[in-house]
Amino acid sequence: MLRIDDNIISLDILEKKFCCDLPHCLGNCCRYGDAGAPLTNEEVETLVQILPEILPYLRPEGIAEINRQGTSVTDIEGENVTPLIGTEECAYTIMSGNIYMCGIEKAWLEGKIKFRKPLSCHLFPVRIKQYSEFNAVNYQEWSICQAARVKGKKESLFVYKFLKEPLIRALGAEVYDQICIAADQLRK
Repeated sequence: MLRIDDNIISLDILEKKFCCDLPHCLGNCCRYGDAGAPLTNEEVETLVQILPEILPYLRPEGIAEINRQGTSVTDIEGENVTPLIGTEECAYTIMSGNIYMCGIEKAWLEGKIKFRKPLSCHLFPVRIKQYSEFNAVNYQEWSICQAARVKGKKESLFVYKFLKEPLIRALGAEVYDQICIAADQLRK
């Protein structure tokens, strides 16, 4: 583990290789999991505010679930998460051929909203858990991401490099720079 300020960072983030490979994984991170994507309290409020702008991007079944469940729900652990369609994909997913994508992010890409997508989605497969005295920053190795690990090895792209933008969004540029320095030192 690596400690930077109040962040305890798993060395897997510095050592493991990863690069999303949508043609092979089909966006299954938006489809499979124990619950919807984790949301911060601020993101819960943001989803309520941006709903009118993102509705045109969503599938009818996603809209139906959002109308039924709300823009967010509480999971069995008491955490805020995105609602699901049935017991599988996130209600905010859209399809691009046979690939699951984020309808929120599509609205962002087209300049309709300023919110890209939930941070937990942007950071995936890294998760940040906040504790009273520190943040635990961990890499989760899911079987659905096997193609991303293969592509990451092929392209020699480490998790922290692949996730540069969301790690900066979550932890700040100074912490990210320290992660890079630590990774360089680790490889020496």
